[in-house]
Amino acid sequence: MDERRSALEDEFFHKQDQAKLEAMKGKLDVQATKEELRKVSGMTDDAVLDKLVALGLTAKTVAALSLVPLISVAWADGTIQDNERDAILHGAAGKGLDEGSPGFGLLKSWLTKQPDDGLFMAWELYIKALASQLNDEQTRLLKKQIINFASLIAGSAGGFLGIGKVSGSEEKVLARIEAAFAK
Repeated sequence: MDERRSALEDEFFHKQDQAKLEAMKGKLDVQATKEELRKVSGMTDDAVLDKLVALGLTAKTVAALSLVPLISVAWADGTIQDNERDAILHGAAGKGLDEGSPGFGLLKSWLTKQPDDGLFMAWELYIKALASQLNDEQTRLLKKQIINFASLIAGSAGGFLGIGKVSGSEEKVLARIEAAFAK
């Protein structure tokens, strides 16, 4: 009887030790991912880094984050048009997101299924933190570039031959992108 009780206690404590080890390993993995993101992005804000890690971003996928405004504009009306998708994929190539890379895979998932607003909120935090590390001219140029690209996506699916019509929902996303740069 004592032997049986001892075996059950040993098993119980072994399972608890394993659970503690797994939890510790998970925390170390999160911390390592956060440090890798810190290095590749130059981001120093721990809250922003925590949010990015929680969204599943890694050092290999963080480049896709720069395309979140374009994804948001494309999904603004609830669907992505083929020409919007093509324009975003073309832009991805310019960001070094080559087909087969982890970042490209993440981007493809965002083009297939509309991401929830948490992704855009993480991008807003990221941009605010990034802009705080840039001078006014660098921030102005970054803002202009992002707004221009997002506006191109917004205009690519509307109007005559895909030119000139931006929907109200796309206008709201464009305004939100611009507001992300407010100090």
